[in-house]
Order: sequence, then structure tokens, then C-alpha cells
Amino acid sequence: MALWNVGKRKGALAILSCFCIGAASYAADQVTEAVNEQAKTVTQNRKSQKKVDTLVDQTSDMLTNFRMTVQATESQKIYNDQLAKLITSQKEESVSIAEQINNIEVTNKEVVPLMLKMIAAMKQFVELDVPFLLEERRNRVASLEKMMNRADVSTSEKFRRVLEAYQIENEYGRSIEAWSGDVVLESGSRTVDFLRIGRMILIWQTLDGKIAQIWDQKNKKWNELPDSYRSTIKQGLKIARRQAAPDLLKLPIPAAEAK
Repeated sequence: MALWNVGKRKGALAILSCFCIGAASYAADQVTEAVNEQAKTVTQNRKSQKKVDTLVDQTSDMLTNFRMTVQATESQKIYNDQLAKLITSQKEESVSIAEQINNIEVTNKEVVPLMLKMIAAMKQFVELDVPFLLEERRNRVASLEKMMNRADVSTSEKFRRVLEAYQIENEYGRSIEAWSGDVVLESGSRTVDFLRIGRMILIWQTLDGKIAQIWDQKNKKWNELPDSYRSTIKQGLKIARRQAAPDLLKLPIPAAEAK
């Protein structure tokens, strides 16, 4: 009886042991399955997140493109409005140009004779004026006369050059200038220094300073100056050549003619 009980207990223990092993194996399978399910869930979540990220990026790109399109549309509208104003202005300008073209013939008929008279007056003035830089001034007048016969120079450009020549002549009256040139004396041709002060005084002096003459505009001739003016003339030449500071010069001034 005792032996049977012992055997019975051993059998029960064996059965219990097998049950425990089986339970443990089942639990392990359950854990593995749970882990696998969790891994699948994580993988699916990652895929879902990638899809979400892709959709977010696509949405962001679409929003950026939309904003750029709106901005471009606004810019295009502003440009179109400005272009419309420009076209309107051009139309008005074309009308004005057409009117000016119609008036060109009339303008030329009035301006061209005026320019010819101005050039003729300048030519006469140069010949009657104090005889300084005659070659340069005569060439300027001759150039204007030649220009008036050129078809490739517009009327406006011709008028500009005539006015420019008048401005140059006008500047002579309020400037001081010195240059070298030749004069014909009884002893022959000599190189001298000329000194011009406005249109009132025109003097030349030999390079050695021994001879000096002043132009007499009333009698149209050169008059000799006393030796006392030598140093003053030299100082005037230095001032004109910007070799000395401006200063008072004691020189004879022709008396004004009574009108």
C-alpha cells in the first residue's frame, strides 16, 4: 500500500511537471506572438508616419506654391496696371510727337533764317572787334557756315552750336588770357607774348621784355608802351597763365567812345 502511494505521487509529480512545462511553453509562445504583433504595429506605425510626413511635405509644398502663385498674380496685376498707364502715356506722347512733326516745317522756316542772321552778325563782330585769336574765331564762324549746309545735322543741333559759339565770344569779355604768337615788326617777324584782359586791353611784349605795344581800338593800330609797364605786363602774363595769384594791374585803359 505504501509502495503504491509512492508510485502514485511520483506519477502525479510527473504529470504536474509536464503541465508546468507545457504552460511555460504556451506562455513563451504568447509572449513571442505579442512581441511579433508589437513589432508589426511599430512597423505599421512607421509606415503610417512616413505617409503622414509625405502628406505634410506635399501640403507644405502646395501651400508654398499657392502663396507664390498669389504673389506672382498680384505682381502681374501691378505690372499690367503700370503697363496700361505707360501705354496711355505713349499714346499721348505719340500725339504730341505727331503735332511736333507737323510743326517742324514751320519751325525750320523761322529758326533757320534766325541762325543765319546770328552767324553773319558774329562774323561781322569778329572783324570789328579787338583783333585777338583771329584765326581761331574766324575758323569757328566758318565752321558754323559750313554746318548750316549739312543735311545730316539736325536743326536743334545747329542751333545748339550757334549758341555755344556765342557763349564762347561772351566769355572773352570777362576773362584774362595769355598766349604766344608772331608779330611783324620793321626788323622782321618776332615771337611775342600776348596778354588780353577782357575786351578792353590787348598787349603784346617781346620775349626779352624790351618792346611792348597796346592795341588802339579806336584808331585800329598798335601803340608802343613806355618801359615803366614792363614789370606790370610780366605780372599780368603770370596771372593769366595761373603762375601767380590775381592782383591789381596798373595798365592804360582806352577811353570810352562818346555815343
